[in-house]
Amino acid sequence: MNEPGAPGPGRHCFAAVDVGASSGRVILATVGAPQPAGGGPGGMHDGGGPGGMHDGAPHDGAAKVALDVVHRFPNGVIDDGVTGDGARVLRWDLPGIFAEVQTGLTKAREAAAARGLRIESIGIDTWAVDYGLVDGAGRLKEPVFSYRDGRTEAAIPVVHAKAAPERLYGVNGLQFLPFTTLYQLAAEPRLDGYEALLIPDLLAFWLTGARRTEETNASTTGLLDARTGNWSQELFEALGFPEALFPELIAPGETYGTLLPAVAERTGLPAGTPVVAVGSHDTASAVAAVPAAPRGDSEGEEVAYISSGTWSLVGVELDAPVLTDASRAANFTNERGVDGTIRYLRNVGGLWLLSESQRQWAAEGRESSLEVLLAAAAALPAGGPQIDVDSEEFIAPGGMPERIHAAAARAGASGGSHPSGGDVLADEPGAVVRCILDSLAAAYARTIAQAALLSGRRPQVVHVVGGGSQNELLCRLTADATGLPVIAGPVEATALGNVLVQARAAGALDGGLAALRAAVRASVELREYVPAAV
Repeated sequence: MNEPGAPGPGRHCFAAVDVGASSGRVILATVGAPQPAGGGPGGMHDGGGPGGMHDGAPHDGAAKVALDVVHRFPNGVIDDGVTGDGARVLRWDLPGIFAEVQTGLTKAREAAAARGLRIESIGIDTWAVDYGLVDGAGRLKEPVFSYRDGRTEAAIPVVHAKAAPERLYGVNGLQFLPFTTLYQLAAEPRLDGYEALLIPDLLAFWLTGARRTEETNASTTGLLDARTGNWSQELFEALGFPEALFPELIAPGETYGTLLPAVAERTGLPAGTPVVAVGSHDTASAVAAVPAAPRGDSEGEEVAYISSGTWSLVGVELDAPVLTDASRAANFTNERGVDGTIRYLRNVGGLWLLSESQRQWAAEGRESSLEVLLAAAAALPAGGPQIDVDSEEFIAPGGMPERIHAAAARAGASGGSHPSGGDVLADEPGAVVRCILDSLAAAYARTIAQAALLSGRRPQVVHVVGGGSQNELLCRLTADATGLPVIAGPVEATALGNVLVQARAAGALDGGLAALRAAVRASVELREYVPAAV
């Protein structure tokens, strides 16, 4: 989405900081006055096959949002050597990320001024679970570990000896993931004298000097009570964590604080510029921007969503957590969303498998262009090899095509729950890409079916948001695998969710999630993919 026209009345300006595991951006956003009935360019484009639909979404009268990415920067894990037992140490360069954020905010301020606008607030979203330990003087104990580091392996049985998985799920409602924050904390040799700041909260602390913990991201730590939305005293005591390990909770729309004088000087922004909490877990912001129509007796549909990027977050939105034994056995998670909603979902493998494969092929001088790879994959017939994209063997970087080949060979030999279709995976990049996408689509379909069974929801449509919504082949395969229409977009769901929460906090928008989603529908073009006829 590009910046429209010259400044006009009723326009508001915000900066969104959106940092993912592989890259970061700073985005300048403008939120315009609500459109008159019949206005707005939002629309639905048919993505394939007969039965494509036109946009019937009720977005008349909704405000419009425009995004302009003013700064991009790379991100990635840093290999910090080896431990005594030979394991690789993987970390993030948070000071480097913060420097890039300040550069981006400087560019955002300049771009806003060129349009005759001023930035009213800043919002930050990042990936979940990772944190920095900060002492009383605000100093980091050490460089921040990445969730891809293997240090939690020994901590998991220690945690489970103190709080069994059944007990943990009954309180926090989270699926088991070996890198969840509570396992990382259990691997720390010392916690006394430190506060744990999750990544967006750490960046907000460096901008404002205020220490807070935003609640959607707090829900990924494994230490938040899924029912109450407060820290679980029971789990802190059981695991021996200091009671004051995390700062107080803050909800999306509340303010961390205003810019420190040094940051204001560095960026040129006024020192009074507020940093507003958004859905700081990037998936929480993305789900807030899923362009679903409201549910009701006569309008709207039950929907499932897929936030597709490095990881795939697949699920439904609920009003209350599902904490049953069946839900735990299916490894579903209950994370908090904007406005007290529950994101009932599973982490499923994502486009990390594709990007890591591309990285290796490029290093080897083989074909790595995404456009060429997808064309080659689309030309292959259905029914080829599949793998279990949820396997932990795909978490670490490096050697991804070889691991995919090995997994496909095992699946084909076993004839197990992820059959290979009876074919051997060819040693061609296009074949590997088709295997990845077929496997992701199959995993999406299984997960949506499980979410429906466990939650009582009956999705009639699947919304794909994030980077994966641009992958036409993946969207088509997902429609075929689920048997449901797939509505793709917005690509920039995370940034839109970030901005819309800021806009509401500033008074530029009114209403709940339905109003925010109406603004999304009024602002972007969507594409529909219908299942192929059987």
